[in-house]
Amino acid sequence: MLRRVAGALKRRLTGGGLPAVCQEARARDRRGLPQQDPDLDQCLREAVGWICRAQDHSLSADGGVAHNYSLQKGWSTSYPETTGYIIPTLLAYSQARDDKTLLPRVRRMLDWLLSIQFPEGAFQGGRIGRSPVVPVTFVTGQILLGLAEGVRWFGEPYYEPMIRTARWLCDNLDADGCWRKGRSPFCRGGEVTYETHVAWGLFEAARLAPEEGFAEAGLRNVQWALTHQRENGWFENCCLDDPAQPLTHTLGYALRGVIEAYRFREDEKLLAAALKTADGLLRALRPDGFLPGCIRSNWTGATNWACLTGTSQVAACWFLLHGITGNSRYSLAGLTANRYVRRTVDLNGTAEIRGAVKGAFPVDGGFHPYEYPNWATKFYLDALLMEKDLRAR
Repeated sequence: MLRRVAGALKRRLTGGGLPAVCQEARARDRRGLPQQDPDLDQCLREAVGWICRAQDHSLSADGGVAHNYSLQKGWSTSYPETTGYIIPTLLAYSQARDDKTLLPRVRRMLDWLLSIQFPEGAFQGGRIGRSPVVPVTFVTGQILLGLAEGVRWFGEPYYEPMIRTARWLCDNLDADGCWRKGRSPFCRGGEVTYETHVAWGLFEAARLAPEEGFAEAGLRNVQWALTHQRENGWFENCCLDDPAQPLTHTLGYALRGVIEAYRFREDEKLLAAALKTADGLLRALRPDGFLPGCIRSNWTGATNWACLTGTSQVAACWFLLHGITGNSRYSLAGLTANRYVRRTVDLNGTAEIRGAVKGAFPVDGGFHPYEYPNWATKFYLDALLMEKDLRAR
């Protein structure tokens, strides 16, 4: 027993058989962040460049974006869910920079998604190659965001698939506004409130097809989720695995869905609900921009690592709320959070990681350790584009 304990302690201290590149990354992160804030435009260019490389190097070579780059395993297969909502991000960058070179890439993503769409309109959960291959509500809602943007940019080829996708979501919504069918086999079961991010997809479809009833379904879901919001803004049942201390990633999903419901309907009750959650997250933000990866119901941190995906998502929500309310607390919080995430990004590394965002900081934290998930860089890009726009104004 003593030998086993001593061996476990030695592995913990020396890296536990991790590849040298992982040990080096961990040691570098534990030394702390650099003080210098990188150039915003360079960060934008490098992040877009990494997304393009993630598409080009997907092991399934299908037009989708690789789920992640792992310091231990290399590139993965494509991930339908996040490829879906990467599409609006690349199109926003293309428009902001008048960069039409990205459009063929986006079309490849869209056409690949259509090739794997179930006849009834839904999409599978998990990355390509995982099983079971079954329709999943959350994934379908995220891809709906991409299809709606595809209709705006490229028109008719994506309209009918978008309608089928939105109808499937409406048909699977329970009368009280909760999606209980179509849960992912790769996540915790049960009701979840972060599917307000699915409702956002219905709002985007409703803008293009207002007579279909998509918006009403989305609003029912948001109203259901708000029955699980506490008075201080914290959401119950809002995590992939531990509802008692949800990830900032899933809290960011829930908050963005409520904000988008307000942007669609401009109901002051929706805005008040969004502000409660946004203010709670402000309480958890440190002056240096660190936001704990998981947060308890009293808005105290439950981890000593940051979920960088969640930090960027929440920053984007704060920027949106600044635009709605004019309250500078939110814009300052967004700028602070963005600066934190920027300083975690390697702008001089190898092509596999240059410009990309880690799952966690430090890199061995509890969200996708030693990996660069594609959605971390996607949400980082969203928040950077909002910051760019704010600074321009």
